[in-house]
Amino acid sequence: MHLGLDLGTSSLKAMLVDGSGRVVGTARAGYDVRTPAPGAAECDPADWWQATGAAVREVVAAHDAEVSSVGLSGQMHGVVLCDAGGSPVRPAQTWADARSGEVLDLFTRLDAGALARLANPVVAGMAGPTLAWLARHEPRAVAAACWALQPKDWLRLRLTGEVAAEPTDGTGTLLWDTTADTWDLEVAEAVGIPTTLLAPVAEPTEVAGGLTAEAAAHLGLPAGVPVALGLADAAAACLGTGLDRPGSAQLTIGTGAQVLTPLASRAPGAASTHLLRSVRRDGWLAMAATLNAGLALGWVTRTLGATWSDLYATAEAPVDPGTPVFVPHLTGERTPYLDSGLRATWAGLGLGHDRTDLLRAALEGVAFSLRDALAELPTTTGPLRLAGGGSTHPAWRRLLADVLGRDLVEVDAADASARGAALVGAVAAGALSLDDAFGSAPGEGTVIEARADQRLEERFARYREAVGR
Repeated sequence: MHLGLDLGTSSLKAMLVDGSGRVVGTARAGYDVRTPAPGAAECDPADWWQATGAAVREVVAAHDAEVSSVGLSGQMHGVVLCDAGGSPVRPAQTWADARSGEVLDLFTRLDAGALARLANPVVAGMAGPTLAWLARHEPRAVAAACWALQPKDWLRLRLTGEVAAEPTDGTGTLLWDTTADTWDLEVAEAVGIPTTLLAPVAEPTEVAGGLTAEAAAHLGLPAGVPVALGLADAAAACLGTGLDRPGSAQLTIGTGAQVLTPLASRAPGAASTHLLRSVRRDGWLAMAATLNAGLALGWVTRTLGATWSDLYATAEAPVDPGTPVFVPHLTGERTPYLDSGLRATWAGLGLGHDRTDLLRAALEGVAFSLRDALAELPTTTGPLRLAGGGSTHPAWRRLLADVLGRDLVEVDAADASARGAALVGAVAAGALSLDDAFGSAPGEGTVIEARADQRLEERFARYREAVGR
């Protein structure tokens, strides 16, 4: 069996796949994201470590599995400042931490050549700006650190004792030269980041090392099991669903949401979209990313005292032109706005509205934000593939298809990034070729055909007005 670990924003998913890539079992364990200051979004890596042990022990015990490899996937853009052994010197900052907005000028002032090499939008929450913010506000923590790691790279250090970075996460840091496919040391120095914090680079399909005795005891596995470098969650999701053909596109909805399309070559796109390395050495992905998908829907349900079933039930109702319009930008937004100062609102509230109206408006608002993001990507053809745990409810999928104006096709991979993590572990261990891993993709299911609805078009226009666009 091959074990995949996906270190998400709010939970660690552990997945077992067999030698053919078939999912055998999954377990997860959650943890909190803390907000100790305005704009902050931090996690204690010790919580990640405990969740990893709990989830792995659960799934391995449930299937009496003999694990032959471990692969990793993780949330992008975060920063874990740690010492040489992996002990954090402060809490980890995640992609939702917006405090680095005040230092973005350090990046926007870079010369045109440097910005072209980065080939990504300058936004708060990416690792480069976060590190620059830390250098300005917490110089003692920066001085005490040996490494500044992405979340899954920190987890790999704890598993193997080996330090490394890889391109699928690196390209999302605003510290990566996408032309040379390695760290851009010139940019790091220009924005005040010690280049010694940047880990040595290797390919995601390489073996980083074997499980240490300590890590093996924590997971309940034998020592020495090979651990792959692994992937950023976006690239892992593409491997997990077999998305490898330029022109095809995939929507993944979780805490945030991403629309991904493979590219035939390195080709920077719209100013608000990301350019990321794929698992292939010569492969690239274009990504439109929104911050407020499951994040916003979870906040709405908690605030209104509703369940997820209550929320999705509202998607089954007909479109009501009188429903309030929800803008979901609780933490600012990336594609297409690139504005960390945007905030959420319900527009058009009246005494006649109730909780059901607010819940329905929340679903529409997230769908509208995804429509804005999708419009920024290069031309794609065919149905938009659906992956991720936040897009499984049939009525929600129906609403998404109608709002986006795109046929949707179900991909049987609710935890696509975890499956991609398991597959990259199998590739690193020599059990599968990369082509075979992509070819083991789960089948496609029902196609949800988009229906034109003028009432939704009118509500989308109201949404754009409420956003100020």
